[in-house]
Amino acid sequence: MTGPAGKIKARYHEEGGYRAVMDMALPLIFSTGAWTVQTFIDRVFLTWYSPEALAAAAPAGMANFTLFSLLIGIASYVNTFVAQYHGAGRPERIGRSVWQGIYFSLVALLIAVVIWPLADDLFRFFGHAPEVQEMEVVYFRILAVGAPAVVISNAISGLFSGLGKTWIIFWVNFAATLINMVLDYLLIFGKMGLPGMGIAGAAWATVAAGFFPALVFAGIMILPRYARTYGTLRSWRFDRALFRRLLRFGTPNGLQVFLEVLAFTIFLVIAGKIGTIELAATTLAFNINNLAFAPMLGMMTAVSALVGQSLGRERPELAEKLTWSALHICGAFYVTLGLAYAAVPQLFLWPFLRNAQSAEFLEISRVGVNLLRFVAVYSIFDAMNMIFSAAIKGAGDTRYVAVTTIRLSWLVLVLPSIVWWFFARGSIYGLWVFITLYVIGLGLFFLRRFLHGPWRTMRVID
Repeated sequence: MTGPAGKIKARYHEEGGYRAVMDMALPLIFSTGAWTVQTFIDRVFLTWYSPEALAAAAPAGMANFTLFSLLIGIASYVNTFVAQYHGAGRPERIGRSVWQGIYFSLVALLIAVVIWPLADDLFRFFGHAPEVQEMEVVYFRILAVGAPAVVISNAISGLFSGLGKTWIIFWVNFAATLINMVLDYLLIFGKMGLPGMGIAGAAWATVAAGFFPALVFAGIMILPRYARTYGTLRSWRFDRALFRRLLRFGTPNGLQVFLEVLAFTIFLVIAGKIGTIELAATTLAFNINNLAFAPMLGMMTAVSALVGQSLGRERPELAEKLTWSALHICGAFYVTLGLAYAAVPQLFLWPFLRNAQSAEFLEISRVGVNLLRFVAVYSIFDAMNMIFSAAIKGAGDTRYVAVTTIRLSWLVLVLPSIVWWFFARGSIYGLWVFITLYVIGLGLFFLRRFLHGPWRTMRVID
């Protein structure tokens, strides 16, 4: 077979080709896709409940994730340590690496206690409508209860993703998604004799779905087959040198996540100051965009692990080929979905509007259609951003990713958005111009770093 189809088939089967990527990535894509479905349905139910609940969920959820994202970013970097030790044939160091991530995750307990009483002041500062503000505080505080479990879950799941045992992650997260969906419906609307709790019910459903993976991953980790081979039981002692190494490479990763999420949280705050309709439409656009973004988070984890394993085996040329194969797959997915956003945006908005009771949703829908066209424009650059940043982070080049993301997020997104609102009193569409330029910039910078950076000779393991 010749032509494009023949080349695709050949690339699928060869070393470093599409099959090698998908064998690792597919369960993780399904796993993060399940999280996408969970969030999507959560927002649909809140849309049916009230416009204020929908408007409150995104900024409160983003604020909560912002405060814990630094810890999640550091804990999840266990994945790279496990991948490189596995590639280097040093299984005795794997269990010890996971335990350092678990010890670090305990910091989340302290943060949860500290932020609880500060919620009122935080959302008063946001300045949203009073009825939205009240719901934001409730949602934020309940999510804080489950945040430590999410951090621990990210640390332990790094064992399975780093080893390439990604189907375990899928099945655990799939079960957590089912738990969340059922509890969402029961607790938001008060079904089967349970009280109707509205946005508080959505938050408690999310907390329950967060504790489940942490407990199950911990139980699997100490099974005999992992304990014997990787020392997941005998290697529980604190290792100062390895802990410091995790902080050294993981902290830039965590800072990148934290400051990028903070930038998007500020973006949502400014959108809320323009108006509740604009905030709700932005929330809808972000959640619809998660149909593309969240599944590809699984692809990012897979790329980091594949690059880490290849570099552990001293095969940077294989790491490079795997990365390009991943970009082909991710880019095709993003382009297809971007075209759909531009051509049939109402198809994506329909689940939200089907049972919405308020006339305000007609205006929210109109604005949301326009915002999805921005998403369509930057889709392919988002694919470049995700794949190339994941590849160089899998090598240990986390500092460059952090510095680049921080600079662009504040210089291209946050500061122009603040000026646009406070000095020009501009529309929501101006804000979305800035977010489009930001994503395009990330894609181009990480492409350049991948082509010319030092990642091929970098390692995180001792």
